[in-house]
Amino acid sequence: MPKTSESRAVDTRLPDPRRWKALVFIALAQLMVVLDATIVNIALPSAQQDLGISDANRQWVITAYALAFGGLLLFGGRIADLWGRKRTFVVGLIGFAAASALGGAAVNEAMMLGSRALQGAFGALLAPAALSLLAVTFTDVRERAKAFGIYGAIAGGGGAVGLILGGFLTEYLNWRWTFFVNIPFAVVAAIGAYFVIREPAGGRNRSPLDIPGVVLSTLGLVSLVYGFTRAESDGWASGMTIGLFVASAVLLASFVFVESKVKSPLLPLRVLLERNRGGVYLSLGLAIISMFGLFLFLTYYLQIVKGFSPVKTGFAFLPMMAGMITGSTQIGARLMTRVAPRWLMGPGFLVAAVGMLLLTQLEIGSSYAGLILPGQLLLGLGMGTAFMPAMSMATHGIEPRDAGVASAMVNTSQQVGGAIGTALLNTIAASATTAYLVDNAAGATNAQLLQAQAMVHGYASAIWWAVGILVVAAAIAFTLITTGRPNTTVVASSDGESVEDELKIPVIAH
Repeated sequence: MPKTSESRAVDTRLPDPRRWKALVFIALAQLMVVLDATIVNIALPSAQQDLGISDANRQWVITAYALAFGGLLLFGGRIADLWGRKRTFVVGLIGFAAASALGGAAVNEAMMLGSRALQGAFGALLAPAALSLLAVTFTDVRERAKAFGIYGAIAGGGGAVGLILGGFLTEYLNWRWTFFVNIPFAVVAAIGAYFVIREPAGGRNRSPLDIPGVVLSTLGLVSLVYGFTRAESDGWASGMTIGLFVASAVLLASFVFVESKVKSPLLPLRVLLERNRGGVYLSLGLAIISMFGLFLFLTYYLQIVKGFSPVKTGFAFLPMMAGMITGSTQIGARLMTRVAPRWLMGPGFLVAAVGMLLLTQLEIGSSYAGLILPGQLLLGLGMGTAFMPAMSMATHGIEPRDAGVASAMVNTSQQVGGAIGTALLNTIAASATTAYLVDNAAGATNAQLLQAQAMVHGYASAIWWAVGILVVAAAIAFTLITTGRPNTTVVASSDGESVEDELKIPVIAH
């Protein structure tokens, strides 16, 4: 069969001379998406007061974003395969900027919640496109290690950047700037991507869109995340909570059944059933559950118990971010081409668990320098070391036509993990706080002190669960991720696609 011009482009393709410039704009977009998950947290009290949002509904400012993002990621990944990654990436950025402008200009609760849902929807378009562009742009294994190291550091540390930036903007400007700040990020990234990023040849999947798969996966993921959110407010035994979990199980089981039968599935089961990729998605999702729950607890602990200002609270997270950057770019990236991924991910999660273990000792009078700082450093080092190979392994051995959806899966595990982590660990903390108050109310002489002690006890109890979750994530990484050390050479097959020998990572990793 004669080669098409598209396959010849892949055959003769040299490393993109603009790849490092492309990384700047891809990383900028990823930073914007990740920090947006936390930047609004610090601004929420001010926005709630200005817009008259009730205490019962304020969680929806966070949850609307998480539901739309987590629920639509698989659909966004498939759109990236269908439209092309560069086009999807640019459209996602423009839409995200418009939704941010709407949020910043919000005059009531409905406008705010609608803008957050729109942000999540456009984020679900650009996030999988960004990761798949990164994987196909960097074809040399050593360069891929460096690129994914930077990307992994941003994916892990962007939440802390959001807390710092949110503190500055809220304290010195106005809560609305936590939305408006996204606009220059998105505009610069979109213009840069349009002129610098090259659409990879031969990577589109033009098969028909799996509409039943889109509906079932979106409703199933939304029900799952919403179920954990309702558990936080209504309790685990409420009819609404149980109903949502049952609905989620039925919808997601139906989704798997449909995907096994349709000709062009939204999520080809081959993407999930390869044990290395499946192990990455599962272990990464569990690790994110732990980390996002901790962000919430430490934010409240530092502001309410320690009396830190929003800006000081943001800066208090810097050690975690420094640890993530060091672990990702200096440890993970340097060792990625020398050792098997599980020997970075498993130990990384265990180091993070040790950092989390330190934080279970939180008390009202705990020293920041003596306890919180070393705990954050260990957590950041461990997570950064594990994130970098996880991001790369998420696309291990994937065919070009499945690029977007494989990227969407790693983002889905992060977003759903973050939403579940916030709701699950917060529910555990609230229950432990209530139990402490009941047990100690009789002999208390200072109600305010008792409330603070109960709150910190609740946080420490939930952090114990986070330690256990990280240990399980490490066990999954050690058990399921079996690929060996990647080679730095790549062999091209006669049809223009790279072939994977025993220990090789393919060039077109998506």
